[in-house]
Amino acid sequence: MQGISRRHLLAGLGLLPWLLSGCLGSSVKRARVVVVGGGFAGATAARYLKRQAPALDVVLIEPKQDYFTCPFSNHVIAGLQAPDSIRQDYQALVGQDISHIRESVLVIDRDKRRLHLSDGQQLGYDRLLLATGISMNWQAVDGYSQNAAAIIPHAWQAGEQTLLLRKQLRAMEDGGLVIISVPDNPYRCPPGPYERASLIAHYLSLHKPRSKVLILDSKDNFSKQALFQQSWQQSAGRVEWLGRADGGHVVTVDAGRRELITEFGQRHKAAVINFIPPQMATPIAQTAGLTDRTGWVPILADTFQTQADPHIYAAGDCTIAAPMPKSAYSANAQAKLAVAAILADLAGREAPPTALRNTCYSALTPEGSVSIAANYEVQQQRLIEMPGSLTLSPLDGSAALRRQEADMARAWYASICADAWGV
Repeated sequence: MQGISRRHLLAGLGLLPWLLSGCLGSSVKRARVVVVGGGFAGATAARYLKRQAPALDVVLIEPKQDYFTCPFSNHVIAGLQAPDSIRQDYQALVGQDISHIRESVLVIDRDKRRLHLSDGQQLGYDRLLLATGISMNWQAVDGYSQNAAAIIPHAWQAGEQTLLLRKQLRAMEDGGLVIISVPDNPYRCPPGPYERASLIAHYLSLHKPRSKVLILDSKDNFSKQALFQQSWQQSAGRVEWLGRADGGHVVTVDAGRRELITEFGQRHKAAVINFIPPQMATPIAQTAGLTDRTGWVPILADTFQTQADPHIYAAGDCTIAAPMPKSAYSANAQAKLAVAAILADLAGREAPPTALRNTCYSALTPEGSVSIAANYEVQQQRLIEMPGSLTLSPLDGSAALRRQEADMARAWYASICADAWGV
């Protein structure tokens, strides 16, 4: 693709001048900063903390050895990429003198600033950055549980669930129905279910042409709706969408019968069901008293400090950072802002100004994508979308433009993974 380079793409990943300059890190004395969670936010934070302040003792707590990204997991489900193509590891971070502890945090003792780990170890911290992502709200929908997810996968945390849904699609007989159930906002990657429907429809058109996709949605509108629906109209009716007003809100899951029941009493049975449940912050954020009644972690918009504890910061999907969506791009940008705020805090200086951006690419087909982007700033202690900054792919975009955006999406993915994991 002409005119697109890794340097160009990284310029849009939140690499703001006050962080690139390293001026904050140079005045930070030795301290320990612990990052919990090794996804886009956590890996980025650990890498930039050490990069900007080499004297810091940076510890990443993440039980996984390998991390499978949600971006491009839909391509894996639809058989367009191998599972290993979305795998990241922590070897490059460890090579930068970042300690990687492969355990889970059981208790955050906020009074003593100490973590109790699953191996019995206790670890003190000067500052803590929580980047633990999402957990499924297993209590939200009658009949859906961790056991049920082994039959009806959510595939909203990449890895085993991604492979399970991929396997079920491959095993389905031609003519079978695929249902994707979508929760109400907020949840990770707002346009993700609709990209998934689009790519599964493409897979069906090649391998199971008598099969279709039905989307049962707990909302009456969704991100990039007109762009997706225009694409579905061109797919020979292979995708049908039912919003909440038309009976799309699922209230009961019967995993044994592979059946979903909506609030209007309608029953939908399918050969393959992808049930994406409501989500919330992880249990450790809740038991530490960092969440509010929404189940997410509220933060101070200018620093991403948690509202509950000034020594604990949070970034990525676990936070309440509306109007920013829960996306990989957002997580990467928020992590860098939190890093700058932590370094300023440790140096006894004022945090730099808040400026954030999000861009989200969504595939309509394997070679055609669309995007949405916006900039954000803080006004009156609240994060707002900057007027006039919102950009969306045109509805009348050409095939060449869609291909260019697909190329940009692939280049963005390579760049952001390199930026986070140092690969």
